[in-house]
Amino acid sequence: MELIGVRVELPANAPIVLLRERSGAERLLPIFIGAPEATAIALALDGVVTPRPMTHDLIRDVFAELGVVVDKVVVTELRDRTFFAELHLVRDGEHHVVSSRPSDAIAIAVRTGAPIFAAEEVIDEAGYVATVEGAEGEEPEDVVEQFREFLDSVEPEDFGSD
Repeated sequence: MELIGVRVELPANAPIVLLRERSGAERLLPIFIGAPEATAIALALDGVVTPRPMTHDLIRDVFAELGVVVDKVVVTELRDRTFFAELHLVRDGEHHVVSSRPSDAIAIAVRTGAPIFAAEEVIDEAGYVATVEGAEGEEPEDVVEQFREFLDSVEPEDFGSD
């Protein structure tokens, strides 16, 4: 998945992280998240370095100190309108999987450069295809505008939360 960014749905002021498939139909996967996590993701995307480490920076630093590599993060499930994710970690050649909220997993992925994946079932259930005539080669801003138009027609309950 490609992390398109963090947006705020108006008028509810609900933060959303927006992922897009890198191949195939390039479906968009919106996940409603909390404001602190949205801020953490946005700061990392913008390359902002805070005077003291934020929580996700601390996690990254602890992983580095312990020799843990974030191999990938996966949005694994959508159950009862709640998204679930996993951190796939490697230490000394051993693989470990840790349950996570998608927002935290994505915030860590942005900081570590780890790839983001989503289970096909999750994308099938909560994803949608953005269509615009002549959409081939469209810019990310065009996708975001389509997403905003899409948000005008849905409610947060339609997708769940993390």
